[in-house]
Amino acid sequence: MSLRAELVEACRKVYEKDFVAAYAGNLSARIDAERILITPSGKCKGEVAEDDLLVIDNYGNLVEGKGKVSTEAKIHLLAYNKRDDVNSVIHCHPVYATGIATSGEGMTTPVFPEVVLGLGKIPLCKYATPSTEELPESMKPYIEYSWAMLLENHGAVTFGADIQGAYYRMELLEHSAKTLYAARTFGREKTIPLLKLKELYSIAEKTYGIRIDGRARMDY
Repeated sequence: MSLRAELVEACRKVYEKDFVAAYAGNLSARIDAERILITPSGKCKGEVAEDDLLVIDNYGNLVEGKGKVSTEAKIHLLAYNKRDDVNSVIHCHPVYATGIATSGEGMTTPVFPEVVLGLGKIPLCKYATPSTEELPESMKPYIEYSWAMLLENHGAVTFGADIQGAYYRMELLEHSAKTLYAARTFGREKTIPLLKLKELYSIAEKTYGIRIDGRARMDY
């Protein structure tokens, strides 16, 4: 499958899963060291075709395509310019994850083993006006190590070594947020004991390359 076909498939999935509505969200993938494939502004992700996709450079300039470059391309450029291990970025507005972000919380408490192993800490980026430079600035404190972020009152961003990886992180993030919501309706969530958490951190770092923060700490 071509990179364009993969990105279109991911667009269909995020729309079908209700991670986005109307024209919201944007997805991208790195083509090479100088070019990025990205969804255009003002296009429903459930209707995106391969020909709709744009090619931009590392500064956000349009290189190929006829659509308008999203002002939120800044989110994607930050990741590509800061991380060699990121080759795909997905920004969506999944209901439960966005609900947690809107409540002013991150997902940094260790509750689910699969989240520790697959996502690490999920920080909350302070509210920033969409389409402005404030948005990538709010992500900078976490960009060096995070694979998933919540954007306060806005949505979520996930990163991957490829499109599939970025998509599945978004799916895991939303599923975990939904489960957390369910746990709280029964009272509260129970966190993983510290001793077991350290075991998970060791597995996360050695097996999955997940760093807990910029210093790869082994505790919360």
